[in-house]
Amino acid sequence: LIPTCAVALCAVLACDGAVLHHNAPFRSSQPSRPMGISQYLKVIGRGKVGARNLPRDQATDLMGQVLDGTASDLEVGAFCIAMRVKGETPEEMAGFLDAIHERLEMLPASTRPLVVLPSYNGARKLPVLTPLLALLLAREGVPVLVHGTATEDRRVSSQDVLAQLGIEALQEVDEIDAGSVAFAPTALLLPGLERLLDVRRTLGLRNSAHSLVKLMDPLAPVAGDSLIVGSYTHPEYAESMAATITLTGADALLLRGTEGEPVADPRRTPQMDGFLSGRTVRLQEAQGGPLTALPTLPSTTDAASTAQYTRAVLGGELPVPEPIARQVEHILHLLRKIAS
Repeated sequence: LIPTCAVALCAVLACDGAVLHHNAPFRSSQPSRPMGISQYLKVIGRGKVGARNLPRDQATDLMGQVLDGTASDLEVGAFCIAMRVKGETPEEMAGFLDAIHERLEMLPASTRPLVVLPSYNGARKLPVLTPLLALLLAREGVPVLVHGTATEDRRVSSQDVLAQLGIEALQEVDEIDAGSVAFAPTALLLPGLERLLDVRRTLGLRNSAHSLVKLMDPLAPVAGDSLIVGSYTHPEYAESMAATITLTGADALLLRGTEGEPVADPRRTPQMDGFLSGRTVRLQEAQGGPLTALPTLPSTTDAASTAQYTRAVLGGELPVPEPIARQVEHILHLLRKIAS
């Protein structure tokens, strides 16, 4: 898709014009004039010190052109590298999400608030237990949407495990019934977003899309009630993700997930923060001290073993890991607040 990382970076650095002051928002003299994304690359592509941030509306325009495919491959590569070097502000992330929500397929609202589980990392050292979390919530009568795509070929995905459990990927968008779990491939929800995620296969680096999918709301186009379960891997992302949720006024649960998945580490309870219309409340403090006991987990991370473990937990043959049980409780608490 993109020629090379180096060429893309050169495109960023080659943008002409005077050096701009870092962090001051950029305003074009003609913000409504369609000029492609080169005008934005000249602003965000000046390195960590010289780059300036975009206001929300211009971030929306930029991302919209990327998603619509009107930006060239070279421009998309330059955008990905520039944002990785500069870093996204919450206002830019909100603008990018606005562009995504304007283009998502129209998923009908459910009769109860929908729990959204973005699953993009998969299993590396631990089994992927996002399907277990989804099915535990469905058992409580909650409609659950898991969405994702394979971003790393060597990892076992939630889609793999769900298929082992008899839950196949949706072929078209449809209302998700209360008490059921559905899996939606990213390409079904928004093909342009899938293409942006796939840029990593060429550049070898994550881009803004990998954070955006963890915060997007598939019910935004119909203004339906939903709870986004967002996760971060590195602690420094917690603050930026929280600020973005606050700015967009979303309902969400934010935690440090298992290897980037939106499910609590089954061995140790993480900090969990709830958001209602963007207002935050601490729901769970992180478990401290040494581990005194370890839960029974599959010895391997393959899809079949993980599915077998999931069935055993759901059937009462094995206990629900305490951190995941607490996560379910906190999600149900937030859902009651949303519905009230």
